[in-house]
Amino acid sequence: MRIFHLLREVTVEYGLRQGEFAARNGMHPTDVRALICLLDAERAGTDATAGWLGERLGLNSAGTTAVVDRLERLGHVARVRDTRDRRRVLLTVEDRAKELGRAHFGPLVEGAVALLGGFEEGEKEAVRRFLTGVRDLMSDVSDESDESDESDESDESDGEES
Repeated sequence: MRIFHLLREVTVEYGLRQGEFAARNGMHPTDVRALICLLDAERAGTDATAGWLGERLGLNSAGTTAVVDRLERLGHVARVRDTRDRRRVLLTVEDRAKELGRAHFGPLVEGAVALLGGFEEGEKEAVRRFLTGVRDLMSDVSDESDESDESDESDESDGEES
């Protein structure tokens, strides 16, 4: 249980750092999460559309549009036509946003990389396996919760009381 509590502490602390970054740069915390999603997509070679981003953030289309509009207005994100399918619009993170992120989060990233440098490869693999497993578990639990919410809504809409 102690490892889970440590993970929760790290998550809370990282959320606070994200909040500081957002406040310093005139953004909402959701904007920062959006930038992280877009950067992860870029690293993975995934085309990021507004629909894709909305799914990742759990936002409807209006909420997603508001986030993208804010980030575009701040010069952090650009809407770019897909060269393979001109009907699609892709979202890209501008260099300015990457530079701001490096300035704020760089010391944390560099420190974490240095810390991992002291781990043996087997230890790193154990950390990767654990974090991947927790991420997948969180996704599975979220999916189950969504299904339960949908079931509750359909129960309420049939006009019968439970």
